Amino acid sequence: MALLRLHLPRPPPLPAHPNFRSPLASSSSISSWLQPARLPSASSRLLCSSHPASPLDDASSAATPCIVAGLLDYLNESWTHFHATAEAKRQLLDAGFKLLSESDDWDLQPGGRYFFTRNMSCLVAFAIGEKYRVGNGFNIIAAHTDSPCLKLKPRSATFKSGHQMVNVQTYGSGLWHTWFDRDLTLAGRVILKTADGSFKHKLVKLTRPLIRVPTLAIHLNRTVNSDGFKPNLETHLVPLLATKHEEATMNSDDKSSSSTKVAHHPLLLQILSEEIGCESDEIIGMELNVCDTQPSCLGGGNNEFIYSGRLDNLASCYCALRSLVDSSKAAEQLSNEKAIRMVAMFDNEEVGSDSMQGAGAPTMFQAMRRIIDSLMHQSMGEGALERAIHSSFLVSADMAHALHPNYPDKHEECHRPELQKGLVIKHNANQRYATSAVTAFLFKEIARIHNLPVQEFVVRNDMGCGSTIGPILASGVGIRTVDCGIPQLSMHSIREMCGKEDVDTTYRHFKAFFEMFSDIDRKLNVDF
Repeated sequence: MALLRLHLPRPPPLPAHPNFRSPLASSSSISSWLQPARLPSASSRLLCSSHPASPLDDASSAATPCIVAGLLDYLNESWTHFHATAEAKRQLLDAGFKLLSESDDWDLQPGGRYFFTRNMSCLVAFAIGEKYRVGNGFNIIAAHTDSPCLKLKPRSATFKSGHQMVNVQTYGSGLWHTWFDRDLTLAGRVILKTADGSFKHKLVKLTRPLIRVPTLAIHLNRTVNSDGFKPNLETHLVPLLATKHEEATMNSDDKSSSSTKVAHHPLLLQILSEEIGCESDEIIGMELNVCDTQPSCLGGGNNEFIYSGRLDNLASCYCALRSLVDSSKAAEQLSNEKAIRMVAMFDNEEVGSDSMQGAGAPTMFQAMRRIIDSLMHQSMGEGALERAIHSSFLVSADMAHALHPNYPDKHEECHRPELQKGLVIKHNANQRYATSAVTAFLFKEIARIHNLPVQEFVVRNDMGCGSTIGPILASGVGIRTVDCGIPQLSMHSIREMCGKEDVDTTYRHFKAFFEMFSDIDRKLNVDF
């Protein structure tokens, strides 16, 4: 079959000046999705919503605005779990939420909006209803900030056949073959030693393509298409940084020290220091992820899909965050609320949640206790926290498996969630998901009232089932929980995809949950 070739004018050569932009990028004759992506400078933010909007964005009414542009901005800013938390912090501060410290006393008031971060990779935000009384419940949406990726090893500098290579370790269960032949870079956090002897934590994002994991040519691996691509994750998944060796040899003291000059290539430290604006010897620690430089964007024939890394699970984080902000931005929105609306964004879900900043830690439970303690100015009777937990409800939001058109047999016949068909409620009789008949009904009742589509998922009996933070929090806190998620394809790939309409539907479902769950919950009594 002949290939359909699209003939476009050839852009002029780009000069070296970093602020130059080709005239092709502003040409009105070419669709925005064909424009060459331009990475931001070190001081700018990459915001897709500043690009021309898709005609489909006009479909949403002013009452229910499309939030896809905001999600793209969030994804493009949030290359790591640290950046995702920092961007959430910025948005909450802009919305008028007050930043708390876990180390300080909390003086909370009904009608107030607050949040705190832990490790800059976990965040808990909440808005207190003005009619809240101690013993009333918490209405919570929880998600996670981390995604499968490659992370630099503590000693990343290595040489192979005259090349400077960067040692990495795998984090989570990624589709690692998708990380080959991509324009990669590094982002994360560094620890700096300042002139006065103190230390500070700083986020860093190297926006230009810096490293790459090249595949072996088919001429040297003739059976790759028939036998499959099976790289050794220790020896083959090592990014290439440069070809030139360090010319200066380290003295014996450097070789025996544990400084970053020994652990990491001087070239890498130089690049980091130039980006941060410090000296190389001021960098005394780092925690860096390998990141794809390709921006998140809309795609598909009708611009109906979102193409991006880290949709699992930043799409859920953003929908939860935005729904909390938008359901409590005006004082009257909390004036009749008897509960506390909360969003919890945890780290380390992809590796089991067993960390100080993961859902396995008592972060959320401690926050609930401290909130009640702060609001309980005088004794309100026995078991205030326990009564609140009994009245509370948790939405565990994590991405769901959409039906793959090329692999339909991987789904149970009667439970095949599709893209653009709404939020997916997840069920599992063996408690890999925390959904029960009661929690599913309550969550679906919100959708019914607002005429929102809902789908349901059950894994095949002959396949294993993944899990979420839902069962961890349900069992650890003792809170009623429903597991749900936006359907997506290519989960755990470096480049995932989901439906644009599903993001908007999820936001509306979450926002309605905050606004009306307390009223719906009072109509159902199970333990009587």
